[in-house]
Amino acid sequence: MTVSHHGNILVPLVMFGWIPVVLLLFSRMEPKKAAAVAFAAGWMFLPVVAYRFKGLPDYTKMTATCVGILLAAWIYDRQALLNFRLKAVDLPMVLWCTCPFFSSVANGIQGLGVYDGLSETMYQSITWGLPYFIARVYFSDREGLAVLAKAVFIGGLVYIPFCLFELKMSPQLHRLTYGYHQHDFLQTIRGDGFRPMVYMEHGLMTAMWMVSASFIGIWLAHAKALPARILSIPSPALIVPLLATTLLLKSAGALVLLLLGLSFLYLSNKTKNALLIWVLLLVPPSYMVLRTTGIWSGENLSGMVAEKFNAERGQSLQFRFDNETILIDKALEGTFFGWGGWNRSRVYDDEGRDISITDGLWIITLGTRGIYGLTLLLLTVQLPMLLLLYRAPPGRWHTRTYAPAAVLAVILCVYMVDNLLNAMVNPVFMLFNGGLCGFLSQAPQHKGITSEMAAATTDLPARTGTRFITVMPAISPRYIGGSRPSRRNA
Repeated sequence: MTVSHHGNILVPLVMFGWIPVVLLLFSRMEPKKAAAVAFAAGWMFLPVVAYRFKGLPDYTKMTATCVGILLAAWIYDRQALLNFRLKAVDLPMVLWCTCPFFSSVANGIQGLGVYDGLSETMYQSITWGLPYFIARVYFSDREGLAVLAKAVFIGGLVYIPFCLFELKMSPQLHRLTYGYHQHDFLQTIRGDGFRPMVYMEHGLMTAMWMVSASFIGIWLAHAKALPARILSIPSPALIVPLLATTLLLKSAGALVLLLLGLSFLYLSNKTKNALLIWVLLLVPPSYMVLRTTGIWSGENLSGMVAEKFNAERGQSLQFRFDNETILIDKALEGTFFGWGGWNRSRVYDDEGRDISITDGLWIITLGTRGIYGLTLLLLTVQLPMLLLLYRAPPGRWHTRTYAPAAVLAVILCVYMVDNLLNAMVNPVFMLFNGGLCGFLSQAPQHKGITSEMAAATTDLPARTGTRFITVMPAISPRYIGGSRPSRRNA
């Protein structure tokens, strides 16, 4: 066994003790809530470390969380696992998880092959597939999506004091708790201050977590879908310190994405028109096409940033574009399935030195998985929004039925835009993906019961404040966003 970081005794205690904690959560809580709490808490507080066992996938915070949830589900909520069935909507994720196999086999003549393909497929399936599967089991209905969204919102609230501490004292919490910095400390320095990392791998991950929490809180408050009070405090009042902390994190890109996503969601809902959402969906593929064909070099954008905002940022942006250009050239020399792993997609000089820097997840995917993998990545991340557009018009995205789905789907669109410049693989977003695909792929309402009638039925208790008893047999929880009770809760 090898370890990526050597910290204090707390590291192995917490990492290998997390699975029993998850089991305890399932024994005390309703399964949906237990799974949401386990994921949020594990992502927020477990150390950034990887235990490597020969022949097995790395044991990380997300491996521990996923294994713990699946084991707990098998013990306490087995019927939920047994009831799961693959649908056509799951195909993009299945193909995305298995595309490393085809990349390796396609490069077999270059020294790769079946073994490397299976190894990388296992890693990708754990990173992307397991969170997706767990969400398909537990968050594929209206109630599950609401629980997941609220867990992220509350997780952002919990992170406020930790972020404020590191804004003042510099990113030290991971070192103070576990004995080492999880990332290069120099990358946390922003101007005359610091960008918090707390217990995540990078400051950008922390910023996107807080942006997602703020986004969810604002939209659910607008839709009146938040609990009236959290810890005896009115929920809308909690959004103010959450948003203020998010603004202080010194991550301009994440803040721009928050403003962009929130304004597009609000205007689409207000005007009952999906044009802005289509613009958001088309930004990533348009960027990829323009860059891979060489039509756009990015010089005008970096020049504008240097002139209007900051010369250093403009230079940094152009440096990214220049690196993308040489990586694109190398990627297009490879197969349809990419170059595979082992850094074969990177660019080296005549002396064998690596002269490339990869920033965006899209360019990494193009190099390693080719056009095949890049297409699957794009489809996998954006599919929930396409399903939402098909299932519900934008004018209904503020209802209690669709508010959680709408905000999580837009966050995924924003995440795909962020992947053009960054490569922060966040398994929590795959929870969003799995839950949304399950919920939005459900059959339409039953026997003449229109979606508008079902939404009105679902929203009635919240609007009237009275107990509502269904008197129409055709309207059952199965068709209005509820879920079939598991054996444990039956």
